[in-house]
Amino acid sequence: MKQPIVIIGIGEIGAIFARGFLRLGHPIYPITRDMDMQTESQSIPDPAVVIVAVGEADLHPTLAQLPAVWKSCLALIQNELLPSDWQRHGLNDPSVVSVWFEKKRGQDVKIVVPSPLYGANAALLAASLNTLDIPHYLVHDHDQLLFELVRKNYYILVSNIAGLRVGGTVGALWAQHPELVQAIAHDVHALQQHLTGKTLDHAELLQAMLVAFAGDPEHQCMGRSAPARLQRALQIADAAGLAVPTLRDIAASRS
Repeated sequence: MKQPIVIIGIGEIGAIFARGFLRLGHPIYPITRDMDMQTESQSIPDPAVVIVAVGEADLHPTLAQLPAVWKSCLALIQNELLPSDWQRHGLNDPSVVSVWFEKKRGQDVKIVVPSPLYGANAALLAASLNTLDIPHYLVHDHDQLLFELVRKNYYILVSNIAGLRVGGTVGALWAQHPELVQAIAHDVHALQQHLTGKTLDHAELLQAMLVAFAGDPEHQCMGRSAPARLQRALQIADAAGLAVPTLRDIAASRS
């Protein structure tokens, strides 16, 4: 029997990877909220990979409780993810997937653009996606990984926050409100530079975000998490002393 796969957080995305690994012949061990990870790790001490696919709000509590025996085979699959998120938990180089496909209950997988995979378990994760014909590619260094993570953050934050003002789809957003997109992206860039401690290429990131807009132009801008994303962005900006005027204007218009 092949090594088991542990998946912490069996939502729609976690279930996609589970389906792929089952097709490869790996037993799947889901970890849900009411299960104790330390106890479970005693029964599964040597998994092939431990996938963390919880929501953004649950990431840090999950990593804080992660059993030591699972840390060396970790793969992270979250939105709004940056290296500082895993480094604060003493995790040096986990595998990472920046997911660019969407799965909603009762619907098939929708592809936006190919998903980048990084790390020691990238080939194994790619094999899972191969069974489902989900496009992906491997990234091989930290700089490229950082670019991919920030690109996804641009996409999520710009589209969600713009959606709070104008609604609609990402295709219509760029076609009808390019000035708003660029203003929000400017604020998001300041946030990302602060969070990464790096000088980032705004023009390249903006263009990469627009490629993703074109990949699924009918994607709705404003998801359920949009208000929380704006609030979280402003909390970061306040703590860092960043102006982010467009984000503040959108928040003020909603109060």
